[in-house]
Amino acid sequence: MSTLITRVGELVTVDDEERVLRDAAVVIDGDRIAWIGTASKAPAADELVDADGRALLPGWVDAHTHLVFDGDRTAEFEARMAGQSYAAGGIAVTRDATREAPDDRLAALVAARVREARAQGTTWIETKTGYGLDVASEERSARIAAAGADDATFLGAHLVPAGRDADDYVREVCGPMLAAVRPYVTWADVFCERGAFTPEQSREVLTAARSAGLGLRVHGNQLGHGEGIRLAVELGAASVDHCNFVSDADLEALAGGSTVATVLPACDLSTRAPLAPARSLLDAGVEVAIASNCNPGTSYTSSMPFCVATAVLQMGLSVAEAVRAATRGGAVALGRSSGEGAVGSIAVGHRADLHLLDAPSATHLAYRPGMPLTAGVWKDGRRVAAPLVAR
Repeated sequence: MSTLITRVGELVTVDDEERVLRDAAVVIDGDRIAWIGTASKAPAADELVDADGRALLPGWVDAHTHLVFDGDRTAEFEARMAGQSYAAGGIAVTRDATREAPDDRLAALVAARVREARAQGTTWIETKTGYGLDVASEERSARIAAAGADDATFLGAHLVPAGRDADDYVREVCGPMLAAVRPYVTWADVFCERGAFTPEQSREVLTAARSAGLGLRVHGNQLGHGEGIRLAVELGAASVDHCNFVSDADLEALAGGSTVATVLPACDLSTRAPLAPARSLLDAGVEVAIASNCNPGTSYTSSMPFCVATAVLQMGLSVAEAVRAATRGGAVALGRSSGEGAVGSIAVGHRADLHLLDAPSATHLAYRPGMPLTAGVWKDGRRVAAPLVAR
């Protein structure tokens, strides 16, 4: 089955040439992009979709979420809005609710959250374990994450459970827990932060994960200056996420390595933290990704358009920079930006993951923040959300 999307007013490819095409068209063949060019030169296809001057972007690549959870942390949010500071300990509330939920409920919750994200243009989603924090619960979370999302990450090192010795828990994470989740996950992550895991403990977790064949990710420098960023770069982690507190030494390390700095604007707003210095990171030549950090405690949203608008309006990025960070930047952070079946850009041979805006240009994402601007979403060449409607 082939589909021609024609009369695209603005086609934002986010490809190697960073092309923006006018009066353009895209042909989908099966689950891949088969042709890109001027609408007047487009080949025929089985199905015709008239974009009627709308903008077409790659689908969002959300490279940092925590979707496998049950429970509610509204009270924590209200307290934080009343002036109480954020601490990582709130994770334990979600852990208890998640452990009590049956498998089918957790799977249904993940599926509902993925649908919400798809409806706003997200076509590739990473999600993590980390609300089980024992071997059986983490294994279950990994299995559900792998079935419900596009990339699954092991985050047994999210928090040291109450009553557990930290070093003993790290040994469990690196041993039986890692072995239990290994069949389901591609990545391993660690919360290298005060109140969570020390740099030494984080190194132990990441080293064990790398020996098990997993790619590495790090939660780092969220609550203050620390060693998370430099540890991530040293160990060749694909990404270090949060990056709210970035020293000159951190910036130099990131600029000299290949680790992506993933910023989480919605989380920064929800925790009233200093916004991650995305502008400085980009100016230093660092690859930046934007992700939602959808989770029940500090960022209960999967809206990538909201994150993009925030990055433009409050973090100093241009629209083009923010769109790139939320598409190709996320794909780079997940090792999926190039080769057959790549995501995060519109190029021949890449996955047909597309986001049609009900607007003539991507600028409207920030120009009209908070407005429902998704007119159509294609995942692997199949329309999955927000059917096209006439203006």
